[in-house]
Amino acid sequence: MIHLFITLAGQPGKSGGFEFIFLGMMVLVFWLFMIRPQAKKAKEQKKYIENLQKGDKVVTIAGIHGTVNKLNEDGTFELQVSHGTYLKIEKSAISMEMTANANKGTAVAEKK
Repeated sequence: MIHLFITLAGQPGKSGGFEFIFLGMMVLVFWLFMIRPQAKKAKEQKKYIENLQKGDKVVTIAGIHGTVNKLNEDGTFELQVSHGTYLKIEKSAISMEMTANANKGTAVAEKK
């Protein structure tokens, strides 16, 4: 039992191959479960914002529901929140998930 512990812990003067393999596996797992999904989600969010058009119903990250009225060249757009009421919003303030959930709820309500 003691010999096994000494072998796994490594001995002075011997190569630490096991430690490097273990460290590499930890980096790989971290990349697979943390970095890759976040990068994919960021890419989808960017694509969603680039494809916004007039008339799209959206929800901001602050929870404001409205309809895109006008797209501006400076990275903003006009959001119509009620008849005759417009807000100037940054495109980055749109929540893709909240918009999808709100539109899914609207589609279910329209079917009834």
